[in-house]
Amino acid sequence: MSPLAGLTILDLTHMLSGPYGAMLLADLGARTIKVEPPGQGEATRQLLQGDPLYARDGMGAYYLTLNRNKESVAIDLKNPEGRAVFLELVARADVVFDNFAAGVTARLGIDHAALAAVNPRIVTCSITGFGETGPGAHRPAFDQVVQAMGGGMSITGQPGGPPTRAGIPMGDLGGGLFGAIGILAALQERVVTGRGRHVDVSMLDAQVSLLNYMATMYFMSGVVPEPIGNGHFVHVPYNSYRTADGWIIIACLGDAFFERLLTVLQHPGLRDPSFRLQPARLAARERIDAMVTEELAEAGTAEWLERLGAARIPCGPVNDFAQALADPQVLARGMVVEVPLKTGERLRMPGNPIQLRPAAADEAEGPVYACPPALGEHTDAVLGSLLGYPPQRIAELRQRAAIA
Repeated sequence: MSPLAGLTILDLTHMLSGPYGAMLLADLGARTIKVEPPGQGEATRQLLQGDPLYARDGMGAYYLTLNRNKESVAIDLKNPEGRAVFLELVARADVVFDNFAAGVTARLGIDHAALAAVNPRIVTCSITGFGETGPGAHRPAFDQVVQAMGGGMSITGQPGGPPTRAGIPMGDLGGGLFGAIGILAALQERVVTGRGRHVDVSMLDAQVSLLNYMATMYFMSGVVPEPIGNGHFVHVPYNSYRTADGWIIIACLGDAFFERLLTVLQHPGLRDPSFRLQPARLAARERIDAMVTEELAEAGTAEWLERLGAARIPCGPVNDFAQALADPQVLARGMVVEVPLKTGERLRMPGNPIQLRPAAADEAEGPVYACPPALGEHTDAVLGSLLGYPPQRIAELRQRAAIA
C-alpha cells in the first residue's frame, strides 16, 4: 500500500511551487484531485504547449512533470454553483493545497475559516511569496525575487562578480518542499486533536531557512559573507578543478582527507609540512588550488576519479544533465522514471527522492507513475464516485458553466 493512500488532496495549485509540493504527495499515494478553471485550465498547461522539442500529447514539460499521478476536475470557483460543488468535495477531502496570491482564497470564499465550517478536519496550505502576515504580505513574487531577497544570490557566483541565482529554481521548489512538510505535520497533529489547521508557507521564509548555519555565523560575527565561487570558507582543497577533459570536485574536509590526498597527488609543493594543518591550508588556499589544478590537468576525469575514489577521498564529476541523468547510481536509485502518456509513449522524468522501503516481502516497492490528466478528464468520475452525483446532475452543472 502507498504510504499516503487514503488521503484526498484538492490541488488548487498552479505554475511551479504548489504543483511541485502536491506532486511529491501524489507520488507517495495521496489521491490528488487537481481543481482547474474551465477553459484554459491551470496556467502551466499553456507553457511550451506547442513546442516541438518540449511538448508531448498537447502538454508542455512543466505540466507533464508536475502533474503526474493527479486527476483533473474542471470547476469554476467564481460560479456560485461551482463553489458549492467544491465545498462538497472539501467535506470529503483531507487537504486543500493552493499557491494563490495572498488574499485570493478569502475573496473566493474558500479560505481556511470557510472550509473548516464545512469540514473541521480539513488541512489547508497556502504557499505565497511573502506569507500571509507582515508588511510585505500582499507583494507579488516569483522564484528569482525571493532568491534575491532571501540572501542566497549574494553568496552565489565568483568573487567580485555579480549576484547569481541558483540554476535550479530554489525559490519555487523550496516553497513546495516546505508546503508538503507542513501538510504532513498538520495531518499528524489532526490525529491527536481531531481538527485541521492552516499551513502558511512563505517562499521568502523558505529561502531564509536555507541560509541555515551561515546566517548563524553572520549573527555571531557581524561579518556579511561574500561569494567564494565553488570553494569553501573553511576547508582546503575543496573546489571544482579542471582536468584534461572536464571538471571534478574534490572535497577535503579536515586534515585526515588531506593526508589521503597526498597519496594520490604528487605535486611537491603540496608537501609543505605546514599544510598538514587546516589553518595553514586556508591561508594558502589560492596556492594550493593552483597546484592541484596543475597536476589534475595531466589526466582525464575518469582516471582521477578512479584514483581519488580508491583513496576514499570525497570527489565527483561536474556532470551536465545528460551525464547526471545517466549516472549508474542515479539509475539504480530509480531517480529516472517513465510516465505513460495516452499516446502510448513513455516519457522519462525525475523520480521522487523519498524512498520508503517495503516493510514486508510481498509489498510493492516505490510509487507507480500515472499519466498527467487532460483538463477536466475526471470531472464526471470524481463527482459521480465521491459526491454521488447522477449523470443528469452533472450535465445540468455543465450546462450552467459551473463545471466542465
